[in-house]
Amino acid sequence: MRRGLRIMLEAAQHNVEIVHRLAEEAPGVPRPDSRFEHVVEIIEATMLALVAVATAWSGYQAARWDNHRARFYAEASQLLISAEELAVIGGQERIYDTTTFNAWLAAKSRGDQKLMRLFEQRFRPEYQTAFTVWMMAGPFENADAPPGPIFMPEYRNAKSEEAATLKKGASESLEQGSSAGIAGDQYVRVTVLLATVLLLTVISQRFRITSVRIGLLALAFLLMGALLWNLSTLPRI
Repeated sequence: MRRGLRIMLEAAQHNVEIVHRLAEEAPGVPRPDSRFEHVVEIIEATMLALVAVATAWSGYQAARWDNHRARFYAEASQLLISAEELAVIGGQERIYDTTTFNAWLAAKSRGDQKLMRLFEQRFRPEYQTAFTVWMMAGPFENADAPPGPIFMPEYRNAKSEEAATLKKGASESLEQGSSAGIAGDQYVRVTVLLATVLLLTVISQRFRITSVRIGLLALAFLLMGALLWNLSTLPRI
């Protein structure tokens, strides 16, 4: 963000230098001293002031939204990394549950009650709950029973569920980051168009043909009005 603000400040300084150079009096060309001339100069000065304020505000908002976009993307990246770690652990626990249950089935087929109790003691608490409900369904007598505790509705894996929650949060952060990026780009576009208003206003000061000068100033005024309305409708932070 600091780098972006520094770049905008440098650009503003360049704009000021351009304004000064374009606004310099051409040697030997006298400026009319009339009431109309003074009114036009007041309008031009007002336009330049509005452009300066609007450019500063638009640049400030663009930098803020860019900072928000970076923060949301960093948050999404962190959530995804945590989710992947939990998903790996959850997958390993699921493999452990399946392996332990297969060993229990092998012990049961041999009628080794002692080994069966040993494996039951090694079941994870989450798996133990599903195993108890599965046994109550009479799986060895009931052909309609689920093939194993892992297929029971009661079976849960906290790590996998937390990983899914984190992935959902990462998706939300990515969407917020994208929205912040769009808002920042809109402010950047307004800032660029404000430079056009500045250019038209300053160029109009170089002409002594009234119709040309008023035409350029009117064009700058219309563009400025549209940009100010656009700024008023954009999201702000």
